[in-house]
Amino acid sequence: MDEQHTDPAGAAGGGLDPRAELSEFLRTRRARLKPQDVGLPDFGRHRRVPGLRREELAQLAGVSVAYYTRLEQGNGQNVSAEVLDSIARALRLSDAERAHLTHLARPKRHRRKQPPRTQQVRAALRQLLDSMDTVPAYVVGRRSEILAWNRMAAALFGDWGRMPVQERNWARLVFLNPDYRELFVEWDQKAYDMVGYLRMDAGYHPEDPRLSALVGELSVKSEEFRTLWAAHDVKEKSHGVKRVRHPLVGELTLQWESFRPAADTEQSLVTYFAEPGSPSAEALRLVASWGADAREQGADTAAP
Repeated sequence: MDEQHTDPAGAAGGGLDPRAELSEFLRTRRARLKPQDVGLPDFGRHRRVPGLRREELAQLAGVSVAYYTRLEQGNGQNVSAEVLDSIARALRLSDAERAHLTHLARPKRHRRKQPPRTQQVRAALRQLLDSMDTVPAYVVGRRSEILAWNRMAAALFGDWGRMPVQERNWARLVFLNPDYRELFVEWDQKAYDMVGYLRMDAGYHPEDPRLSALVGELSVKSEEFRTLWAAHDVKEKSHGVKRVRHPLVGELTLQWESFRPAADTEQSLVTYFAEPGSPSAEALRLVASWGADAREQGADTAAP
């Protein structure tokens, strides 16, 4: 192990270090921009740094080099929203990256550190999950923890109810459970997305010791996670397409949508569905039928 490698989770402080996170995020965003991307001359081999220089970025953002340097060193105290917006435009940040920059540079101040509260799913939301007979759906919370799911989700993704509570975590499943490497056809994209979600979570809650511990564990156990985490890319849950490889029906192409319940913006309801009349829709119907049969057999086995 490289002795100079820093702890990616900042575990020594019980959480992530906001100053280090801000510094690395700005540095990696600056490094990905080429001079020609922003209309500056490129001196080719004479450039000694990847991407833009600090003075070039400062010029584009309309701030002094000294001011930007302090910010990139993690000193984001008293930075104005206008300056952050100028830097975000200069760096060509996405909406998710802009939000992440704001959370890192201007973190919420807490009078006293509170232990992470237990995540609860409202009874009505659980009832909604159960009523979705043909749609795989689940609720995911902070740290990618799987909080609730319906029968279809269990039939498609695996019976999370048989797992220990601490293992019901998408990041753990994706990086540490070999079954999920087989489940997702584009596993690399799923892994990239998961790390992006965790990065966003870290921006909101850098003081969360459980998130820090999760990042530390995954960094030790998975080189792929460690590499992706070091890239500082962020991503918001929204919508997309996933291809999954089910052991009984083969490959399915499913669209997914993510919704945030109004009562708890730290949770997301994620649903999967197939295009009507498609082979994937028929395969999903077979998965539903198999899931119902498996549930009935389990009930019969459990009966006295």
